[in-house]
Amino acid sequence: MSATSAMPAASPSQTDDLVVSVTDLVAGYLPGVNILNGCSIEARKGELIGIIGPNGAGKSTLLKAMFGLVKVHSGKVVVRGKDITGLKANKLVSQGVGFVPQNNNVFATLTIEENMQMGMYQRPKAFAERFDFVTSLFPELGKRRAQRAGSLSGGERQMVAMGRALMMDPAVLLLDEPSAGLSPVKQDETFLRVHEINRAGVSVIMVEQNARRCLQICDRGYVLDQGKDAYTGTGRELMSDPKVIHLYLGTLADNVD
Repeated sequence: MSATSAMPAASPSQTDDLVVSVTDLVAGYLPGVNILNGCSIEARKGELIGIIGPNGAGKSTLLKAMFGLVKVHSGKVVVRGKDITGLKANKLVSQGVGFVPQNNNVFATLTIEENMQMGMYQRPKAFAERFDFVTSLFPELGKRRAQRAGSLSGGERQMVAMGRALMMDPAVLLLDEPSAGLSPVKQDETFLRVHEINRAGVSVIMVEQNARRCLQICDRGYVLDQGKDAYTGTGRELMSDPKVIHLYLGTLADNVD
């Protein structure tokens, strides 16, 4: 199923580094209507995974199913060796899963600092330590901690949302189209932030509509089609694979180099 050739069996060290394993996931919003039809992905420690594909392929549904927001009908989601399939969001946060939705991802009436506190409601005593870590990645959050999130731009809100999700020290961060609706300059800034989060040791699984930029920065990518992982490979392999470009990237093909 690789973009180039069948992937080799994982070595014992690779298995030990496995942070997330999604196997044959079938899920949907309505009974009997599945959006995901046997989707399988994995992420190892320190990896940045990109998920691309045509509209309606099930990309965002995959993240929501992993985070307990969409009913899983069969299959399994394992994080750090523990089966977390179907757990509610509050339980998943304590199990090391962070999630940043595409829309409505900040508490607009609260300040930046209060948003960060909401991210730590399960571990309030560790707030100072985690806030120092988050502001080391995003210094602007510290400088503007008293500003209300509702007064921020779209890119700034995205930074707050990512920062809040990092407060609980997740093993994996799920990002649903973080660049959506942003200007090209703000998109570039967002991708830089994602890269910085990943370099800080957090595994990231990112669904992204900007396929070119996603594949440029990810370690490995998955192309979803009709609720299944149709192709997988390194970002560079997928960017240069004629089948992936022609069948799945569509009008983006001219921008892929």
